[in-house]
Amino acid sequence: MLIRRLRPWDLPAREVTDEALYLRRRDFLRGAALTAGALLVPGCQSSGEAPAAAATEAPTNLAAIPGIVKGPFTTDEAPTSEKDATSYNNFYEFGTDKTDPKENGGSLITAPWSVKIEGEVGKPGTLALEDLLKGHAPEERIYRHRCVEAWSMVIPWVGIPFAEVLKRLEPTSKAKYVAFQTLVNPQQMPGQRRDVLDWPYREGLRLDEAMHPLTLLTFGMYGKLLPNQNGAPLRLVVPWKYGFKGIKSIVAIRLQETQPETTWNMMAPSEYGFYSNVNPEVDHPRWSQASERRIGEFRRRTTLPFNGYADQVASLYAGMDLRKNF
Repeated sequence: MLIRRLRPWDLPAREVTDEALYLRRRDFLRGAALTAGALLVPGCQSSGEAPAAAATEAPTNLAAIPGIVKGPFTTDEAPTSEKDATSYNNFYEFGTDKTDPKENGGSLITAPWSVKIEGEVGKPGTLALEDLLKGHAPEERIYRHRCVEAWSMVIPWVGIPFAEVLKRLEPTSKAKYVAFQTLVNPQQMPGQRRDVLDWPYREGLRLDEAMHPLTLLTFGMYGKLLPNQNGAPLRLVVPWKYGFKGIKSIVAIRLQETQPETTWNMMAPSEYGFYSNVNPEVDHPRWSQASERRIGEFRRRTTLPFNGYADQVASLYAGMDLRKNF
């Protein structure tokens, strides 16, 4: 008989979100919509009823996103099932097991939400999520998604090109890198009650990587708003890099002249490089990266350089030693 022991980061019953607050959040998620690219949060008025949520293998009660256009670079590979993509996750803020994010993510309050913009930009400040995203139609892009542990998924993400947001922020001539930070709130994110990582979670890109048209600032998947376990309400998707570069629940974006510190590179620099491009010739010290297992499949497949996006992004690294700069 299997007995599940309560782990240190599991959410105690006394800290479960208050029922009234939970119901108000559900009301928001059912009514929230993206119209003309603007994300509506409490305090904003909708011009009409939101469309009914799309059918799904694992009902989430998350609002469907209207007006989605098919974005470029979409793969023709069959998407991973929504049930698998929303129940098998890495999000240490909710626990280290793959099922912990779904089990513990309900405590995260995602509305209202704001993002601090700072550093080498002409327009610093703190922006409400709907202001950060305004003016852009939501795009769906079906991207391959590769994890460093040699498993992968194909996910239909919904978001806007990050380059469009960066242009509005007006980077200065000194801006060479973009640094990101995840929310820190141990009450809502029980995994942060343990020193598994050096909180907050931090990630970074070179500015030209961030401006590349493949890089997506993401707020949805499978046609609906992001579930908490997948990085709600705002995450990054960089499909030619390992999945941990796709920082979740973003609360700060900073443009800077120097290369930012990133969480896994700080924790284990011999295992996780700053660039973290998918390179089947560079193995992790504890496993091979030459092949991968697609979730939902039994057979393994050969790992592609840059996760199959070499034609689009290899030129970004011309002249670099991709073994040294892994």
